[in-house]
Amino acid sequence: MNCSVEKSTLSGTISCPPNKSYTHRAIFIASLAKGRSTIRNVLLSRDTVATINACRVLGSTISVDGTTVTIDGTGYVNPTSNEIDASNSGTTIRIASAIASLSDKKIILTGDDSLKKRPMQPLLDALVKLGARCASSTGTPPLTITGRISGGSTTIPGSVSSQFISAIMIAAPKTDVGISLEIEGDLVSKPYLDATIATMKKFGVAVDVTLPYKKYRVERQEYRPADFTVPADFSSMALLLAAAVLVGHRMEICAPIGDLPQGDREMITHLEKMGVKVHIGDTVRVESPERLRGGRFDLSNTPDLLPAMAILALEASDTIEIYNVRHARFKETDRISVLARELAKIGVGVVEKEDGLILSPPTSMRGAMLDSSDDHRLFMAFCIAGMYVGNCVVTDPESVDVSYPTFIGDMQRIGAKIIL
Repeated sequence: MNCSVEKSTLSGTISCPPNKSYTHRAIFIASLAKGRSTIRNVLLSRDTVATINACRVLGSTISVDGTTVTIDGTGYVNPTSNEIDASNSGTTIRIASAIASLSDKKIILTGDDSLKKRPMQPLLDALVKLGARCASSTGTPPLTITGRISGGSTTIPGSVSSQFISAIMIAAPKTDVGISLEIEGDLVSKPYLDATIATMKKFGVAVDVTLPYKKYRVERQEYRPADFTVPADFSSMALLLAAAVLVGHRMEICAPIGDLPQGDREMITHLEKMGVKVHIGDTVRVESPERLRGGRFDLSNTPDLLPAMAILALEASDTIEIYNVRHARFKETDRISVLARELAKIGVGVVEKEDGLILSPPTSMRGAMLDSSDDHRLFMAFCIAGMYVGNCVVTDPESVDVSYPTFIGDMQRIGAKIIL
């Protein structure tokens, strides 16, 4: 399925969706607590529904009422089935794998064709060091895991995904002796680990930081039920801010931000470096210069900002270089490669590097067929680019149900000419 996108001007107020990362973490952690937890302002999307279903398989009772999820956890893992289908969600399969190792039953974890290409071996190796039996023919899903791990010490490389570390941390309090974890090399996506630790704290569990982003100790503890409210999602906000800069006119974003850490808030700093004034009050709005300044941007900790930052090259006065984001090649698709290929079609000058992109503003623009490769963030970015360029067709609109199911309708309501 494709959609056509014409030049558009966006005006009015749009609501930023809830945070996907915190939704995942809160649901998994509440499922490990004994008693009833309430998670409010939940993002209900394909990915987070996969997490809800995974937690049901792992033994929790979960009910959904609008954007509120009620979870009755038993305090232990008692699988009701031997298979978890994580659909398209890397976060789901990685955290569920670590939690599955708390049970002595064999559990098979799988997902869709995209998920079956995503790396899992570093996590499996770390779980094996803790006593689990893990099997995968290629280091990617499907995989089988049998515990029960009792805790101890393990190591894990930090260069592929912080989700591996988050997964072990979340499972650690439920082991017999806790877990000491050492991260090898430089950790990417550091703020997501901070988000994990902050969520664990909300449910009563402390993480001892021996050396930030290198060494951690999690003692045996009990998660306590909690009433947790999910903040707005700065990963989605980044795309809405990019839309406001490129095609907005008196556009405002409604976003309850809260006090939990979010690395993608760095988008505001990047925009300010490019000459944009970002005003944060009851709503968020921008004042943009006639042309954006270029510059160099390190996205090692914020790989999800890549699509939003890349399309800003359309309005730049100089080159934008994005670097230290090689791990974006291991997302739903190789986002560096797809952005390089597709942005060139509409006139952006592109140099693809192993760890990022060098993007030059177009000397002339042209409409094109933009292939989002069934990647939700690329689809949204290409739609915004299409509103700027006009006469574009963007593939795979159904992909937005991964993180922002109402994206097309929300954008249409404030003026987007997106036609399905």
